[in-house]
Amino acid sequence: MEHYQGFLTGNLMLDLAITAWFAAQMIKVLTDLAIRRKSSLSALISSGGMPSSHSAFVCALAVSMGIAYGWHSPLFALAAGLAAVVMYDAFNVRWSTGEQAKALNQLLGSLEDLPPDLKGRRLKEALGHTPFQVLMGALLGISVGLLTLLWK
Repeated sequence: MEHYQGFLTGNLMLDLAITAWFAAQMIKVLTDLAIRRKSSLSALISSGGMPSSHSAFVCALAVSMGIAYGWHSPLFALAAGLAAVVMYDAFNVRWSTGEQAKALNQLLGSLEDLPPDLKGRRLKEALGHTPFQVLMGALLGISVGLLTLLWK
């Protein structure tokens, strides 16, 4: 197997996955800045939103593995399987959790006799992604993963 020297960690596949994740997070920060005229560095590490940085990471990893080691290799199969699980979780399990958090926040807001430790407390609602956000993250990751071709 060929060795692909990376530019951050020494491992090209990991470097491209990190790059895709960072690009997705920067898109979130810049979008937040453009729409709300404000942003914070916490948006750089937050989950949820457009595009899915989790999808970008795993798709960049899978595509770079496929290009580097072959589409029939065990490494690509492992990365593609991981990508499928992560993307399913992002738009199904975590999205549902976010919807439940919204319902609980509404319920807590309507109750008058709350214990002091629950007053003003809110659950995080933006936990998962819509299918479109997952798709956009996947396309970003695939695009970044294709950069592997530059090292071949």
